[in-house]
Amino acid sequence: MSVDFVFPDNVRLNEDAAYVEKLRAVMAKNGGYCPCRISRTAENLCVCREFQEQIADADFEGFCHCKLYYKEK
Repeated sequence: MSVDFVFPDNVRLNEDAAYVEKLRAVMAKNGGYCPCRISRTAENLCVCREFQEQIADADFEGFCHCKLYYKEK
């Protein structure tokens, strides 16, 4: 996970603890990259750029691509 990213209060982990544990194990093995992305680029390090942009969008509510995090309005 990107160390310098600070989550706002309206972002939470998926409530399925087993799913979260599985995803975190996969990311630990692959250097912190989103397991749902093929290319290993800086944009795909968790928290991926796509979700960072969705977090910044006041109208967005929903999960990140891999469903690890959820943003509420």
